[in-house]
Formats: sequence, structure tokens, C-alpha cells
Amino acid sequence: MLGEREKASLKKTLGRNAQAARLRQELTQADVAERIDLATEVYGRIERGRAFPSIPTFWRLCHVLHESADRMLGLPAGTMPPGPWQVAEPPPPYAEHPPELRRLIRTLQGFDPEEWRALRKFLVTLKRQSR
Repeated sequence: MLGEREKASLKKTLGRNAQAARLRQELTQADVAERIDLATEVYGRIERGRAFPSIPTFWRLCHVLHESADRMLGLPAGTMPPGPWQVAEPPPPYAEHPPELRRLIRTLQGFDPEEWRALRKFLVTLKRQSR
């Protein structure tokens, strides 16, 4: 069983490794949180080494970040047996877009029909004014 010091160290290691993997993938915290079904704030606490994910969330995190569980935990390679987290997840249709556009897409996905109409009117007006 891990003592408090070891738990704190493991949380920090997991957080640093998750952040490094996320940055290599050019993802935002919100991108990862959405894909592993967590609130962005909760995922941020994991990256800051203040929280452990549940086992299912950890599995999804490894899968989304294309990292092995042993690497995420800072263990020597091959410590963990091969598993499903080593299977690459197909990226979402807009994964190639810059983070700003991905954030905008997530925002737009929550719009209701009235908000869509208002946004369309705004964009048409903006386009006219820019001519």
C-alpha cells in the first residue's frame, strides 16, 4: 500500500506525463477532458497532480493520449502488460484544426436553434460590413 508521500509523488508524475503527452498531441485540456468524459476543471486537477483519475478514466486517458499505462505512471517500459490502451483512437473530424477553432466548435455544438439564427444574422452583418 502506498503512503501519502508516494501517492503525492505518483499524482505529480501522472500529471506531468499527461500534460506532456497532451502537448505532444497539440490538444487543450478541454479537448482531453471532453474525450475522456470529465469536466475540464477535474482534468486540470489531474494534470496539476492534485487528483487521481478512476481506473476507467485512466484507461480512457491512456487511450486518448496514445500512451501506455506504465509510461503515464512513470514506470519502466514493459512493466504493465499490453492492453487496450495501446490501441489508437481515431481522431475526431476536427482534430487537425487549431485549438481556437476546436474550442469554437465545442461552443457551437451547444447552441439551440434560436442561438444559431442570431449567430447567422451576426455573421451576415459582419460579412457585409467588411466589404
